Amino acid sequence: MIVTVKLFASFRTGRFDIETVDYPAGTTVADVADRLRLPHSELGIMMINSRHVKLDRELAEGDTLALFPLLGGG
Repeated sequence: MIVTVKLFASFRTGRFDIETVDYPAGTTVADVADRLRLPHSELGIMMINSRHVKLDRELAEGDTLALFPLLGGG
């Protein structure tokens, strides 16, 4: 299934901004994070098609996954 992955902020460093990837059926947000070597502890906002999701959410054909790191500040 074809999925678009968008990375933001520090997640883009050494990776990409937007990439279209062919993943097998049953792929979860956690699977994509693992493939990209993004530590789960650093994941902040995770969205599929502009809706907040959790790591165990499965992706579907044509989805757009956006991954943001945790944000710090005061």
